[in-house]
Amino acid sequence: MELENNTAVPEHVAIIMDGNGRWAEQQGQPRKNGHEEGMEAVRRVTKRASERGVKVLTLYAFSTENWKRPPQEVHFLMQLPIRFFDRFVPELQEKNIRVNMIGFEDKVPGSTKKAILKAMEQTKHNTGMILNFAFNYGGRSEIVQATKRIAEKVANNEIDLNDINESLVEGHMLTHSLEPYQNVDFLIRSSGEQRLSNFLLWQNAYSEFYFSELLWPEFTGDVLDEALLSYKNRKRRYGAL
Repeated sequence: MELENNTAVPEHVAIIMDGNGRWAEQQGQPRKNGHEEGMEAVRRVTKRASERGVKVLTLYAFSTENWKRPPQEVHFLMQLPIRFFDRFVPELQEKNIRVNMIGFEDKVPGSTKKAILKAMEQTKHNTGMILNFAFNYGGRSEIVQATKRIAEKVANNEIDLNDINESLVEGHMLTHSLEPYQNVDFLIRSSGEQRLSNFLLWQNAYSEFYFSELLWPEFTGDVLDEALLSYKNRKRRYGAL
């Protein structure tokens, strides 16, 4: 079944891109080859999401827990943004896609940070879909950081304790710049795993979940369409009847 362009789509889609390493192992290849193929999947899915009218596509590119991986693999993962943007920024420009990043910049190598910031600068005037990379990101750390900032404002008498509400907290999240699309509508995870893995814990409070058995390098635009069709047939109640 094909997804028509006028079909209602989620405004903010978030994807946990899981299974690069397993894909490579199944092919008898080094894990780094899986990450390379995963980069091509990012390209395919980004283009299709933009074509379907998604407003924000957030990709879990590197978590705060990924530093626990072998140093050689971490180094390779840090080089991926450099290669990705070097290859695909012209296509992002053509599709009017704007690059954004959320995460914690400390520990990220200067060359990696430079490549991401350059892509953000090159695409800052684009008015189409936002391609939002969660890089060196962790949901718990994000909430802790927001809590500290709010506590500091209370201590400095900038705000009163009674001023703290969901809207205020949301405004201190790393996704606040994505307003009005800062909260996730539809979360997709590849590889058959069924957990959040510390990803956008606040923003996924009322999102719909979709778990695919396919490994991330196997994702195509048609696979995304299949997921979006699943979303179309759901009823979002937000706790109501």
